[in-house]
Amino acid sequence: MATDSFLLPVSDIVKETSEAHSIVFELPDDVRHAFQPKPGQFLTVAVPSDRDGLAARCYSLSSAPGDPLTVTVKRTVDGYASNWICDNLQPGDTLRVLPPSGIFTPANIDADFLLFAGGSGVTPIISIARTALREGTGRIVVFYANRDERSVIFAEEWARLAAEHPDRLQVVHWLESVQGLPTGEQLKAFAADRLTYDAFVCGPAPFMKATIAALKELEFPRARRHQEKFASLGGNPFGDVAPVEDAEAEVVEPAEAADGVTKQPVTLEIELDGTTTTYDDWDPGTPMLEFLEAKGVQAPYSCREGECSACAFRLLEGEVKMVRNDVLEQEDLDDGIRLGCQSLPTTDTVRGTYS
Repeated sequence: MATDSFLLPVSDIVKETSEAHSIVFELPDDVRHAFQPKPGQFLTVAVPSDRDGLAARCYSLSSAPGDPLTVTVKRTVDGYASNWICDNLQPGDTLRVLPPSGIFTPANIDADFLLFAGGSGVTPIISIARTALREGTGRIVVFYANRDERSVIFAEEWARLAAEHPDRLQVVHWLESVQGLPTGEQLKAFAADRLTYDAFVCGPAPFMKATIAALKELEFPRARRHQEKFASLGGNPFGDVAPVEDAEAEVVEPAEAADGVTKQPVTLEIELDGTTTTYDDWDPGTPMLEFLEAKGVQAPYSCREGECSACAFRLLEGEVKMVRNDVLEQEDLDDGIRLGCQSLPTTDTVRGTYS
């Protein structure tokens, strides 16, 4: 079964650069309850396709909670969906959308933030920055890398925010056309005096790899180091969406899962939205997401294929085997993060939380 999707009107389209458009959605009163995003999350959108009906794509929110719901989409050379959106979508059109998902979001909005963005990776980064400036109390330092000045998304918005919050926000623009690609040593130097900050990294795979490597060399604590994961959806989250092959996202290599499953019914204690519920009849051959759905629990998910992090939960006790994992890295697994749509129990008791 597919999770509930909603047909949302497009109220505005903002051309941020020649390659990037922000899509602003109107939220009718009867669907507002389903769209309560956290900063840094994404929406799964159904993009019309003459070839295959519909294509499901995940786009990060650039808006802060409380602002008009907005995603920002940048063209990619072979990206069917991004090019369709930038070339065809108009105000007044509608798109099918799943509720916000994702775990690239701060646990404490009052923290000091060290935000690294490359290209269109700025989208969830500005969502976090906007939210922290409005609701938090900490300092925010942004390192934003682009090819050239014309490629800078939200250039005027960053300038406005910095002018309005000179004591809290510092934005450093790094232009490849002027300074070349940032090196590991340069990234380390930038972060060296900010080891107490919460770091968030989003951008092209080489940029993220270099930045995470620099933070690791500085022994930046894993609990305060966050990296967004990209993956092209091959699944069918809308129920009638056919996949369209393109090169819109980097697919992360699968991490190895545990072996073996238990054969007896399992006790599952799961926390979701502040409520903890215990079940003692989890069939070990049924993925946790499917089991919770059968119990009437609206657990989060998007792709159902282990290709995104929308269904991620934190394991508190016991262990599970993930049938497939194309997004979590070993460090995520070490932190107890698992994918609900792919998790089968390997112990008699499993405790977890979606918080």
